[in-house]
Amino acid sequence: MDLDIPTLITFIIYIVGMIIIGIIFYRTTSTLSDYVLGGRRLNSWVTALSAGASDMSAFMILGLPGAVYLSGMSEMWLPIGLTIGAYLNWQFLAKRLRRYTEIARNAITLPDFLDKRFRDETKITQTKTLRIVSAFFILLFFTFYTSSGLVGGALLFSSTFGWEYQTALWIGAIVIISYTFLGGFLAVSYTDFIQGILMFLGLIVVPIVAVIEMGGWNSTVSHIADIDPAYLDAFAGTSAIAIISLLAWGLGYFGQPHIITRFMAIRSEKEIPAARFIGMTWMTFGLLGAVFVGFIGIAYFEGAGAGSPLADEETAYILFTQVLFNPWVAGFLLAAILAAIMSTIDSQLLVSSSALTEDFYRRFIKPNASANELVWVGRAGVIVIALIATFLAYDPESTVLELVEYAWAGFGAAFGPVMLFSVFWRRMTAWGAVAGIATGGLTVIVWNFFAGGLFDLYEIVPGFVLGSLAIIIVSLLNQRPADHILEEFEFVENATYDEEKQEYVRKN
Repeated sequence: MDLDIPTLITFIIYIVGMIIIGIIFYRTTSTLSDYVLGGRRLNSWVTALSAGASDMSAFMILGLPGAVYLSGMSEMWLPIGLTIGAYLNWQFLAKRLRRYTEIARNAITLPDFLDKRFRDETKITQTKTLRIVSAFFILLFFTFYTSSGLVGGALLFSSTFGWEYQTALWIGAIVIISYTFLGGFLAVSYTDFIQGILMFLGLIVVPIVAVIEMGGWNSTVSHIADIDPAYLDAFAGTSAIAIISLLAWGLGYFGQPHIITRFMAIRSEKEIPAARFIGMTWMTFGLLGAVFVGFIGIAYFEGAGAGSPLADEETAYILFTQVLFNPWVAGFLLAAILAAIMSTIDSQLLVSSSALTEDFYRRFIKPNASANELVWVGRAGVIVIALIATFLAYDPESTVLELVEYAWAGFGAAFGPVMLFSVFWRRMTAWGAVAGIATGGLTVIVWNFFAGGLFDLYEIVPGFVLGSLAIIIVSLLNQRPADHILEEFEFVENATYDEEKQEYVRKN
């Protein structure tokens, strides 16, 4: 079946639509706050689906089905951990962070929030230590995270059209840079909203049609049992450390900058419960669809189906669309993969760009830069970071899951404890935040160099634990925070209405 022409046409239609959105929001982006946070005017639907789409990326459509295809139901612990972590993130961090970032003198990035939250007075050669440390780890781990998405895009284009890996890599990078460069946060959020819908539809339709093709659910399970009954056992071939490691992915949510900036950008904290319901519904069905794609793929490609064993397990979804659907339908289903990839990379590029612009350029190079200049510096940052990530993704042997695993652990350990403690513990200090970020991030880096025994535990666990301990110990060794910092914390904890917040912000 020749999919090239119809698939290429549907891809072009989709890509042109995303760039048009970028051009539309280019006309409404005039300040750095507009560019990196959309002026805090996202509704609950856009907040929820853009957060989910930027979260899941190629991992949901390529990485997770590939893991299930290889190991069977023993990989179920991963989506369970993710679902629990995402819910807790929405339930406990979203509302408090939305409120605090506005009250803390309208903080628009995570380093900006931490600086303003603690009124950081720690200085090394006239720089803000906390802001520098947090921005450094954001840029470090996002290079790997962005590379994972670019690998996924290259895999999609090379598998679909037969292009060389490096050619496919550059094409995907150019498309994503284009609309992120133009429209900033609003373009990213609204394209992510559309991409989230595409991802959802693809992950619902593909496994349903695949099960029908296999003769129903019972027939599918029977074929898998004939291949290897261990595929049906959630505990087969695993261990306590492996299960804890998979569940621990949920800890990462508290520290992912490209996800929690959506909490900062929603237009009112009153819309968070609706956004939580929408986001968790989307995520639950999406993850189930991804698991079923990999699970049914075992029966189809390894057993009684018309396919043959996969050379690359992360192409299960891609091959299902090619063998089960009309080429035009397959084109739109494959566009869901491109959507998943683009929706995460654009968010990561924007957060990285904001770290360069707000946390380095404006703070340490040109404090009096105009709003228009800052927007253009941010756009230049998008190009620079994307190019670095593209070169890091040049190895065709890279896998989406491995790169995501490392970056997810880095952010979860470096920023997860800091974000939670900063909005829930009044006694935390600036030096405690510095210690937490550095300890968590460095633990992930160092842990990754070892293997065997306890070091088989996913590095996010020791990173999160040690980062939390560093925050507590260093904060208690410091002097008690100043009265005005404690007063602001009390207000955030007790404020009820948006009008009350606005009055506080106006006075302070």
